[in-house]
Amino acid sequence: MTVCISPNGRTTYSEDAPARQLMVATLDGITVLEREGPGADWHVARRTLEGLHISAIHLEPLRGALFAGVHGSGLYRSTDGGYTWEEKTRGMTPDHTYTITSVNRDGAPLLWAGTEPSHLFRSADYGETWEEVPSLLGVPDTDKWTFPAPPHTGHVKNVAFDPRDKYTIYVGIEQGGLFKSVDDGKTWRELDDYSRPDDRAYKDVHRIVIHPTNPDVMYITSGEGLYGSADAGETWEHLSGREARIGYPDALVISPRNPNVMYMGGANQSPGVWRTSHEARSTIMRSEDGGRTWDIAGEGLPDYMRANMEAMSLLEWPGGLSLYAGNTDGDVFASEDEGASWACVASGLAPVSKVGHYRALR
Repeated sequence: MTVCISPNGRTTYSEDAPARQLMVATLDGITVLEREGPGADWHVARRTLEGLHISAIHLEPLRGALFAGVHGSGLYRSTDGGYTWEEKTRGMTPDHTYTITSVNRDGAPLLWAGTEPSHLFRSADYGETWEEVPSLLGVPDTDKWTFPAPPHTGHVKNVAFDPRDKYTIYVGIEQGGLFKSVDDGKTWRELDDYSRPDDRAYKDVHRIVIHPTNPDVMYITSGEGLYGSADAGETWEHLSGREARIGYPDALVISPRNPNVMYMGGANQSPGVWRTSHEARSTIMRSEDGGRTWDIAGEGLPDYMRANMEAMSLLEWPGGLSLYAGNTDGDVFASEDEGASWACVASGLAPVSKVGHYRALR
């Protein structure tokens, strides 16, 4: 079983056995970690797509191909487990692929990719060709979409689907807003109840996570902390802010065994602070009450971590739940007991990093 760890790719897996392979998205391609079986040590088995900064890895669940989005250099597909890759960007205009995902439409995968600048594309032929969803750029105030770091251009950071209705789509723009379509992307409406009351222009959406058994319940991580909604995004409650231990969250996963249990990774403060302090003071935290209160996820995580946790994935298997995370120092952490204990299973890899986050932490 393979689990992928990437800043903007697939984050949840359900299989019949613990993982034996991890594919880690880094500044220098994908590093493949392998082990003989549960309890065995992980080791670097190979590297692929070297020289490319990988933003997202998507292991498509229906047909099993791997897709890799690249910061500044397009999108690639592998049909042999990541040994060989082909660039698949026909129809895409921006080269900078930020995120990639898919949805099951009547037994066939429909792929979706988000880019920088903020364009949304989809492919019905498994990545051979892409068509833009132009309606996203028809919403108001797209000229205000921006990003703090050069070139100050907003991007599609995350795409999520309502599991009850695969034609209902949520798109998060960093920084630009949270948008919802109920007609397969023909029209969009902004869901902005979460944004700052005194500054409606601050709409920094990092990740959209939908409750696995009650899709009306959803969460977003943002530059202002964690928000929760009980009505499919119409209204939001600010569950934690910048004052929290993780004041700048990104990674967020929900346990399929108990949807009240959530895991969140991120930094104590925002990247603007890192640029002078050169420390993120990141960690992974666990909530058992739907995100209202949080504690450090478990033993084995460093008390102090200069690097930022930039990616986290969850694997459920019969009898267990595993978590895997990677940071900007190129360390990979694993927990095989639902976050109760952690171990560093690889170090010295190239940074796992959303665009230039790693630079601020050197």
